[in-house]
Amino acid sequence: MGQTIEKDGPVFPNLCIYLFDQDDERQNYLKHILDFVEGEVRVVKEPSEITLPTVPTGGACVAVFIGLGLDRDKRASIIRALTKEAPGLPVFQLYDEQGGAPEKLEGFENLIGSFKLPSVYDDLMALAHKAQVFQELKKPDGGKSRPVELFRSLSGSSRATRQVNKMIEQVADSEATVLILGESGTGKEVVARKLHFYSVRRGKPFVPVNCGAIPADLLESELFGHEKGAFTGAISARQGRFEMAEGGTLFLDEIGDMSMPMQVKLLRVLQERSFERVGNNKTIPCNVRIIAATHRNLEGAIKSGDFREDLFYRLNVFPIDMPPLRDRVEDIPVLVNDLIHRIEHEKRGSVRLSPAAIAALSHYRWPGNVRELANLIERLAILYPYGVVDVGELPEKFRPAGDLLDTTLQPQVTLE
Repeated sequence: MGQTIEKDGPVFPNLCIYLFDQDDERQNYLKHILDFVEGEVRVVKEPSEITLPTVPTGGACVAVFIGLGLDRDKRASIIRALTKEAPGLPVFQLYDEQGGAPEKLEGFENLIGSFKLPSVYDDLMALAHKAQVFQELKKPDGGKSRPVELFRSLSGSSRATRQVNKMIEQVADSEATVLILGESGTGKEVVARKLHFYSVRRGKPFVPVNCGAIPADLLESELFGHEKGAFTGAISARQGRFEMAEGGTLFLDEIGDMSMPMQVKLLRVLQERSFERVGNNKTIPCNVRIIAATHRNLEGAIKSGDFREDLFYRLNVFPIDMPPLRDRVEDIPVLVNDLIHRIEHEKRGSVRLSPAAIAALSHYRWPGNVRELANLIERLAILYPYGVVDVGELPEKFRPAGDLLDTTLQPQVTLE
């Protein structure tokens, strides 16, 4: 072993690796590596020789290594047998620098990576973490230990987040119109859904509509519906979003992008609680709660003549300001855990972030807010499935510069 690392105890006690490889030199090399973390290697020839559980209580994880001396068909048959007999057992293919990366075998969920020989200590630890995460997800209650209700939760314990949650609790069970303000990606729809979930309208529909994504000439039909032949292309009658949301909640996202003529029509509906379909003069009463949201400064839009002042005051009964993520960086660890849990629940893999990586993310400005963080976690889960992402694996723009980066990266130690 080239360098001694002082450690308080084994990082992964009782780590046990099954090895399908009859080469004595590789066997001894892997046994030497596992001795370093107080683990063991068990050499086997057939999958039937593997018995579970094999690790004593408190053991960290179990994995299978497929050696270099096996052809493609033999490797595939071993993995196929393991998938049937022990679906929760992660499999890694061994390879060396001379032979290059092993041929990728498709269709095996438990084949989650490869391991290069010779290796480094950090690579072994990353592999052990990866195997551990995979096994946790394959347990009978894996990924289901707590319900995934990210859309109903505003995660975090920062002062700003606690304040928003308190306001939601105060207004959720009332009929007051709520106006949610904040930058794009801060979670305005999350707040709207939470308001609906905790209201007396919970059992009725929650109907969102993005006012900025629908052309102005079609928004009236989208909101109020239309009759057959009301305009070119109206080949049949259609319900609008107000009818769909009857008894429930209508969420008008990006209300600041609504055209002035539509603002007038929406104001009339809010005042009279009724509307007419396009192409029909029959008045339809509506019983919906309105929640609106925008990233625009509506008071500034009023001054510029782009938004009606009377509509603003109709909507602004109970305003909720969503803080940007850069103002609540204390919430990032909780948000990361929730986003990873959602990916696991949806069976789209998993990933873990090291404390140093979490610290690095706390120094980023997050112009895209929580949506940008969610996209990053999804990208990392694709790039490093079941892996542990450190600062060095983060996309460059998320890495801190200078001394902070130097202190967060750990040196690699070669295992010889």
